[in-house]
Amino acid sequence: MVDIHLEGVGHSYDGGRSWALRPMTRTWRSARAYALLGPSGCGKTTLLNIMSGLLRPTVGRIYFGDREVTTMPTAARNIAQVFQFPVLYEGMSVYDNLAFPLRNRRYPKAEVDRRVRTVARLLGLDDQLHRRSRRLDAGRQQIVSLGRGLVRSDVAAVLLDEPLTVVDPALKWTLRSKLKEIHRDTGHTLVYVTHDQTEALTFADEVVVLKDGAVVQSGEPTELFLSPAHEFVGHFIGSPGMNMIPAEVTGGVVRVGDTTVGRAVGVDGDLPAGPARIGVRPEFVRIPAAPAAPGLPARVTGVDRMGAYHLVRADVDGHPLVAKVDTGSWYAPGSLEYFHFAPDRAFLFRDAVRCGVLAAAGEAERP
Repeated sequence: MVDIHLEGVGHSYDGGRSWALRPMTRTWRSARAYALLGPSGCGKTTLLNIMSGLLRPTVGRIYFGDREVTTMPTAARNIAQVFQFPVLYEGMSVYDNLAFPLRNRRYPKAEVDRRVRTVARLLGLDDQLHRRSRRLDAGRQQIVSLGRGLVRSDVAAVLLDEPLTVVDPALKWTLRSKLKEIHRDTGHTLVYVTHDQTEALTFADEVVVLKDGAVVQSGEPTELFLSPAHEFVGHFIGSPGMNMIPAEVTGGVVRVGDTTVGRAVGVDGDLPAGPARIGVRPEFVRIPAAPAAPGLPARVTGVDRMGAYHLVRADVDGHPLVAKVDTGSWYAPGSLEYFHFAPDRAFLFRDAVRCGVLAAAGEAERP
């Protein structure tokens, strides 16, 4: 296991007229579990295939530890890759499919058996080992394919390209937990491509969010949820995503329409006057029954009953605002309510990038 370092790596499929993956420099640390998260077409699979050797980058260099591998084929990189759909020898048994990567590298017979049975147990394949792979349903075949990628203990990294797409939804949560367990057991570097925020946030030590071929933010799941550095991260992570409300900054005061909602505390000092957007997650929007201070007036447009909580939907000068409240609350559509934002959880954005935090009136500490 080694660090994987990308130095100015980028890729274009049309001769440089546009970038599927914008040039980036980044290090993937050994033994960590990463998730590449973003919508279809953002560059996730392109990046994974460059790391595996299936695709040679248009620009830049790739290093596994101190060894440059930019021009090396996949077989020479000592990685395992699991694809979106099953890749198996259908005439072989499940046991033989799992054992194949080990036998091909002349592992001792006892070690082959130990590794196969360990991975089979973790993935719930114990009772399937002697079945022919072609007799399994697509979801179970994909689990075997996943096991083939995880069975080796000596790989530089395991790269997974949306490996749970064809797996029954009821099994996905269990398999994500099993992947984490296998990661703890083997210490592999795992890079997991997904467009599913739940998969990314529950699986990874670090989530790397991509948009339009570029990384917009990376960090631990909690960091991305609580402190998004880009509007896209606030929107893409969370269900529902972050509220975005147009505001105006004047003399350090933040107003939405005619209502003062707090003070602007810039990331790099005082925030210059001008338009901004307030980003606040529904989890941090409050509707006090008897607010101690004036809040942001908004007209309730509806209430979604989600079982464990309610989502109160409202309108602020034509812009939507959502609050996540407990089930004991009741708000009538059409009523005027006053919304408050939790301290240190409402951020200010300009040009889609976080530029400050919305502090309560009178507060002036920097974020």
